[in-house]
Parts: sequence; structure tokens; C-alpha cells
Amino acid sequence: MADEKPETEAAPRVSVLSQYIRDLSFENVAVQKGTVLEETPDVTVQVALDANKRAEDVYEIVNKVKIESKLEDGPVFILELEYAGQFRVQNVADEQLHPFLLIECPRMIFPYLRRVIGDITRDGGYPPLNLDTIDYLALYRGEIERRKALAEKEAAGSA
Repeated sequence: MADEKPETEAAPRVSVLSQYIRDLSFENVAVQKGTVLEETPDVTVQVALDANKRAEDVYEIVNKVKIESKLEDGPVFILELEYAGQFRVQNVADEQLHPFLLIECPRMIFPYLRRVIGDITRDGGYPPLNLDTIDYLALYRGEIERRKALAEKEAAGSA
């Protein structure tokens, strides 16, 4: 009995296999209209995530970002970007996999997503947009709460 060693669990391992722009749209509305920017536009950022299993231990995580820059008289630009990464994830318990994929994986590729957005806005004729760090944990928790509230609403409606 004294010779028995406790089983050690293998440490979680994640590696980025690739990362890429999956889809991109930049609509430069102000330039098309000939608008001269004399004031700072309002900028709104919407973020959504998607995860898909591609192979054994391989997952694609997609950051879907929509950025709208507006003035009182209309939009300045609209940027829609799907920036994805493929990850090999090993030794993560099944109950931890979903949050790991939607919190840790997007966090790993965020600096590259930020750079792409900065480059696109700069190349569109504007100061580079430097996104604030996205709190993927808060985003994940918010989505869980939204789904929970929706399920409760649907359950109440069918009762």
C-alpha cells in the first residue's frame, strides 16, 4: 500500500495550429459619400464567438467582430471580421472544454485580431483602431446567463 503512487493527471495542453481571416468586410461609407471628418465618431463594437470541432482534439474558434463608426448624419465605416484559429486541445476534462474553448483560445489569438483591425482602419484612411482587451470570461458568462434566461422564458411560456 505504501508503494502506491497517486495517479497524476496530464496537464492541459493547447497549441495554435493556425490562425486566419475567415471573412472580412470593410464598408468605407464616409469616403464614398465624400464626408470630411471634423469630429470624432462614435464607435460600437460587438463580439460573438463560435467553436467547431474539426478533428480529434482539433477545434476551430471564430471571433466574430462587428465595428460601426457613426456620426450624427450616418455611418463612417462598418467593419465585419471573422478571425479564426485552429487549436489542438488535449487533457482538458469534458466539463471544462466548452469554457476553455470560448475563453482561453480566443484570448490567445486576440492580439492578432487587434492588429488586423488596426491595419484595416488605418488602410481605410482613419487612425488605427486599437481595440481594448476583450474580457472573454465576462462574454462567456453573459452568454450563459442569456441562454439561461431564454430557457426560463421558453419554459414559462409553454407552461
